[in-house]
Amino acid sequence: MPIKRCQASIDVLEAARKRIVNVFNNNVPVYLSFSGGKDSLVMAHLILFLIQSGQINPELLTVQFIDEEAIFPCVEETVLQWRKKFLLCGAKFEWYCIEVRHFNCFNELSQDESFICWDSEKEDVWIRKPPSFAIRNHPLLKARQDTYQDFMPRICRDGITVTGVRAAESLQRLEYIAKTMTCNKGMNTHQQVWPIYDWRDHDVWLYLYQYQIEIPAIYLYLWQSGLSKKNLRVSQFFSIDTARSLVKMNEYYPDLMERIIKREPNAYLAALYWDCEMFGRRSNIRKKQEKDTVKKDYQAELIKVFNHMSQYFPTPHKMTVAQRYRKFFLKASAFIDQKDCQMMYEALMSGDPKYRKYRALYQQIYGRYIKQAKQEVKERNNG
Repeated sequence: MPIKRCQASIDVLEAARKRIVNVFNNNVPVYLSFSGGKDSLVMAHLILFLIQSGQINPELLTVQFIDEEAIFPCVEETVLQWRKKFLLCGAKFEWYCIEVRHFNCFNELSQDESFICWDSEKEDVWIRKPPSFAIRNHPLLKARQDTYQDFMPRICRDGITVTGVRAAESLQRLEYIAKTMTCNKGMNTHQQVWPIYDWRDHDVWLYLYQYQIEIPAIYLYLWQSGLSKKNLRVSQFFSIDTARSLVKMNEYYPDLMERIIKREPNAYLAALYWDCEMFGRRSNIRKKQEKDTVKKDYQAELIKVFNHMSQYFPTPHKMTVAQRYRKFFLKASAFIDQKDCQMMYEALMSGDPKYRKYRALYQQIYGRYIKQAKQEVKERNNG
């Protein structure tokens, strides 16, 4: 969809504060989704500032943290600090340690696509213990079935949820936010509002620096290990965003990898095969490793995969993803190239449970096709 950007008369900081004040002015419960990451730290500080300056009512606020078990120690410390700050200012803080389901990027050697946080069947190998005050269950939770994205809207339906989602994080986020704000005037069907949706990475880091907000040390470790600013993303260990960092964190957390492998044995794959086709990596290390190997015909590989779907995609969700890719491949086969086929093949092999790679490919291929078609029309008209 076409996206029109409009220049505002105020900066992003003032706009964010106004949006938050407007949310609280509805006089309904407000839920802040907090993760301890850089974006949610900005959101937390913005709200705390408005509480302390008397502009919003803390009694309306409930801060919610979904503890995913597989998190860095410094993230846990950061959340504990902010829990104390919010409780002292009169807000509520809910710390959930519940059995919710996550997709696991280390699932290629098994048919289990999920990682269950705080799995009651694996308590002896939990990566860490839950805090004593944590909420361990809830009447509205479908334990071991729900993702937290399924569960949270049920318990927040009486109010408005505020999150730190930003359009600059990905093209898909930009399109989703643009569509939502156009159709629903700034709130989606789950009654969510994104006060910093228009902030860039630079705005986030600048705000954290200017207000001297302490960030989890993992960001500094990731930066020191050579990750670029756009890749400084922290989530639970078995998501594709964080998995890349595990192989570099042993020097900072010497015992962490051992605990992770006890919890998720396939995690050793990150250390052995991260820069390879298994994880769809496109690093310089992989290019050097594959320099002298015979190049694959990725279009032929895709046809082979799509002709033997049950062999390559043994679980129901993998099959659903693969069927969507096959339909896309058949539609676009007339104008895709080997590079597109490689990206599609590697997305299928490494897994794309949330369709992130699918959406990026769709945008890339059809965007290029439309651009070329417009250029051809322009040349015919000028010729």
